[in-house]
Amino acid sequence: MLTDLEKNAISDHYKNIAQNLPNFRPRAAQREMLAAIANAFSRSKTRSSEDEEIERNGESIAVIEGPTGVGKSLAYLLAGGIMAQTREKKLIVTSATIALQEQLVNRDLPFVVEKSGLELSFALAKGRGRYLCPYRLYQLTNMNAQTSLGLEDNSAAALWDHKPKQAELDTLHALADAFTSRRFNGDRDTWPENIDDGLWQRITNDRHGCLKQGCPNRPECPFYLARDVLETVDVVVANHDLLLADISMGGGVILPAPENAFYCIDEAHHLAKKAVNQFAAEHSLSQAQTFLERLPALTGKVAALADKAEIANLADEAATALLEHLSEWMWQVQQADELAPNSSGSDPLWLWDKGLIPEGLEGLVDNCAISARMVLKHLYGLNDALAAQRRSKDSDTMVIDTTNSELGMAIAMAEKINAVWDLMATVPHDKEPPLAKWIVAKRQGKIDYLFCASPVSSAGLLASRLWRRAAGAVLTSATLQSLGSFDLLLRQTGLQWLPDTTTLALESPFDFGTQGELYLPRLPVSPKDANGHTMMIAEWLPQLIDLRQGIGTLVLFSSRKQMQEVALRLPTEYLDALLVQGDMPKAALLEQHLQKIQANQVSIIFGLDSFAEGLDLPGFACMHVIIAKLPFAMPDNPIDKTLSDWISDQGGNPFMEITVPEASIKLIQAVGRLIRTESDMGRVTILDSRLTSASYGKKMLAALPPFKRI
Repeated sequence: MLTDLEKNAISDHYKNIAQNLPNFRPRAAQREMLAAIANAFSRSKTRSSEDEEIERNGESIAVIEGPTGVGKSLAYLLAGGIMAQTREKKLIVTSATIALQEQLVNRDLPFVVEKSGLELSFALAKGRGRYLCPYRLYQLTNMNAQTSLGLEDNSAAALWDHKPKQAELDTLHALADAFTSRRFNGDRDTWPENIDDGLWQRITNDRHGCLKQGCPNRPECPFYLARDVLETVDVVVANHDLLLADISMGGGVILPAPENAFYCIDEAHHLAKKAVNQFAAEHSLSQAQTFLERLPALTGKVAALADKAEIANLADEAATALLEHLSEWMWQVQQADELAPNSSGSDPLWLWDKGLIPEGLEGLVDNCAISARMVLKHLYGLNDALAAQRRSKDSDTMVIDTTNSELGMAIAMAEKINAVWDLMATVPHDKEPPLAKWIVAKRQGKIDYLFCASPVSSAGLLASRLWRRAAGAVLTSATLQSLGSFDLLLRQTGLQWLPDTTTLALESPFDFGTQGELYLPRLPVSPKDANGHTMMIAEWLPQLIDLRQGIGTLVLFSSRKQMQEVALRLPTEYLDALLVQGDMPKAALLEQHLQKIQANQVSIIFGLDSFAEGLDLPGFACMHVIIAKLPFAMPDNPIDKTLSDWISDQGGNPFMEITVPEASIKLIQAVGRLIRTESDMGRVTILDSRLTSASYGKKMLAALPPFKRI
């Protein structure tokens, strides 16, 4: 139940914004979103004791579609921030893109604090890999100060696998000097110059190689300092990947625990697929074999330092067993017809039908899973023993720390291998979707094989690891509905199993009937005729784009091949106005486009899917959006194909259940590039006859904004 204190706080701070911001116009949809968020979070259940189990059915979760212009970030920051403070929770705001994270931290949150008078502290959360490890940096710079470039007889030489170049050493010393003088805070993103990925890997750390409390540089560690800040602020801004990484490790490892957090998940339409990628796994056969062959040398070193020969022997035995099983796999993949070279030149792929282990290979898969699990278990044991040994006063900490770094990298590799075989051996229950399992033959240079496995849906994992644990959550984006329904999103995120979840579609503040037109020309050629359709687009564009008008046109394609072919077929006089995605960096392309518009010149952008979302070109910068064809994504990758086949086996229609709804969302997003403000005007043209001729096309058409049809 929302308290009077909370109601008054939200109302008062919202009024402050109206008073402090000239020309501020309160919007009904924004107020509706504020109320929906506050009400959802007010229904959050709390434990009366640590032992109490709470059953959550979505009562504190809201799915809110807020069209462009509603002011979503202000709504969820204000309502979410107040509710988090009154309910003693952390507000965790996540997005799919870096651009929105930077906007939240640099613009939106400071705006809310300044204009509303609400005292909100906030910080940006990043993964460990974005921060340097001072201990590693000092090891490398001190070592090279002592031994120049020779790396003679120094135990820390293991941190290098090659003789360092002078440029690398110069960079390291510059980093160390800046860090020790506090001119650099250790965050890679704040260093003014590019740092080579390979060099950065030597001075960052993972959770296994980290010395944690035993590190002499713990008080100045950028990662721990940043994490400590997260404990003190009201709002934590992160990305979806970091959120998913945290819950995959159990929650509360990187970010505040779900039970203590209210989540505002912006750009929520990306969450389900990002979660599938997070829970997927793959490893190279040759890399795994090399790792296992070299492992006894490392376990022997750890055993000598920590006096744990028995655990080291067990790790070696498990590694030997796994190496034997992988040798058997080498024979199997070399005999597999599916992995033989093909005429297309693409990497051959062996997709296991319906995610089922091929007949006769069940035992080999189970043996790999068991052996991989044992390798990892014993490496964890050695890691614990090494950490305990380091605390001993008589230990050679330099040697232990170097070995600890090596062991951390070994554990990371073992976790990778274990994740693959754990998924490979998993057999879902009846009626549950399968896992996609496949092997790829990589033939660039020396042949190698990739073993890959992935869930085809993240619904179950999101439901169990996030939604049923979170104190509350809001999922929002400009486009969450598909074909007028939230069903697709609810299915893909697992919220369909939490029946008390609230869904809300807010009204757009734009008058689409007055501001925009929709043109669907009668076309003689269907996109199914790829060549004919491409020729037709090239013929139509000069009729649709007037070079005498100094306005911007955005032409969106689903295929790079078609985009390039149309560009080549345009009349010469259009080429000076043309900007094609991929010919230059996106920022440079948009800058040129805006310069042309400001000079009252015509400018035409040819773009792909990434330009159909998140591109903000108000006013004259985009007065015409032309969509070449409906943005269908064919299930041609292993994950989508496995899911599609499973739906068919269940008696469903994957085209109508997945392909069409997902294309509808993409089409709405593409159309949404036209009207960005209440003063924008323009036209959308769609060059796909299926929108009016096919039954599914009519459903997609009905889901578009109510533009005036011409």
